[in-house]
Amino acid sequence: MREKRIPPMIPLEPLDAAGIQIPYHFRCPISLELMQDPVTVCTGQTYDRSSIEAWVATGNTTCPVTRVPLADYSLIPNHTLRRLIQEWCVSNRSFGVERIPTPKQPADPSLIRSLLNQASSGSNPVHNRVSALRRLRGFARDSEKNRSLIAALNAKDVLVSLLFNSDESSDSSELKHESLALLAIFPPSDIVCSSIASDPDRVGYLVSLLFHPSSIDVRVNSAALIESVIAGTKSTDLRSFVCTSDEIYVGVISILTNPIPSPRALKIGVKTLFALCLSKQHRHKAVSAGAVNALITRLTELDKCDCERALATVELLCRIPQGCAAFGAHALTVPLLVKTILKISDRATEYAAGALLALASTSERLQREAVNAGVLTQLLLLVQSDCTERAKRKAQMLLKLLRDSWPEDSMGNYSDDFNCSDVGPF
Repeated sequence: MREKRIPPMIPLEPLDAAGIQIPYHFRCPISLELMQDPVTVCTGQTYDRSSIEAWVATGNTTCPVTRVPLADYSLIPNHTLRRLIQEWCVSNRSFGVERIPTPKQPADPSLIRSLLNQASSGSNPVHNRVSALRRLRGFARDSEKNRSLIAALNAKDVLVSLLFNSDESSDSSELKHESLALLAIFPPSDIVCSSIASDPDRVGYLVSLLFHPSSIDVRVNSAALIESVIAGTKSTDLRSFVCTSDEIYVGVISILTNPIPSPRALKIGVKTLFALCLSKQHRHKAVSAGAVNALITRLTELDKCDCERALATVELLCRIPQGCAAFGAHALTVPLLVKTILKISDRATEYAAGALLALASTSERLQREAVNAGVLTQLLLLVQSDCTERAKRKAQMLLKLLRDSWPEDSMGNYSDDFNCSDVGPF
């Protein structure tokens, strides 16, 4: 069987290019890069852990250097070599070499299995069960490999059972909150999501956690699980049922309006609000709960991905009369949307143009606001850019709508750059 080869990874700034020669025995024989986590295989050869794991994962069964078949696939950390590499990094710090961190070792499957058994055992004292879950969460945070191992050992079903246990004692609450924190890392399967969505008591419990009086983490983790349940539920009726409660919108939006939200809280808050607003018949509840002010206030604080999702939510809410009215009444809506065009990404531009089109279609005042904010120049640039066809189509429709609002003294300038007839019929 012919072995599959892994092309060596080329660092953006190779140390050798900076005039620093990496000792040969510090390089991984596969990637030829400085080893971060050296491990030794059964043939006695040492490789960087990520490289040898990728080699084996692609179907290779021999040692890359010796070509000897691997009798087993165990990887033994080479602590001595790792310490030598760290010392070398420190001695070359003046040349810009950063010390490699001491890697955390992958979790032992038997230990993970034992912790899950401890957590699920009703005869075990609650504080021991909580401690087991916290250790599992620590392992999950360490590496993707640990997360894959935990998920493979049926952790999700155990965690769902613990979270929705009928025990209402104060000790049990801590156990449930730890289970919830892990479920935010390990979303349930689609079948389990549908099961949760179809149970009013379970949905109600998650909504109640959105209002936890003392822990923002519990509130954020509950929002994360609600989003996972909506995303994992295939039935339109069940998704709509989850989105029925007025309180669910109030709770999610309160995460966005928290005075000092963490980046994770903002990310999950926006993601969950978007998932809720996909249900058209309940979007007015998001508007009533304060989604408009929350989105406009936080828009400039979000990273690219979250900003795109927030703008998609704005466009969704602008498709209903209540949303249009609320966004139109906010003084910053139009200027922010205009400023967003061509500034963040193609998707963000498309959503911003769509929201502006919906707003301008309802009010001449908003048309004038958009023109005063400089939307014409942005739209003319947009239709001539490499943006998506849908974004260009929305821009053309908006330009057609705004014709009567174009300033008279600038009509000639705009016509030179863009022929109005290019808009065409729609």
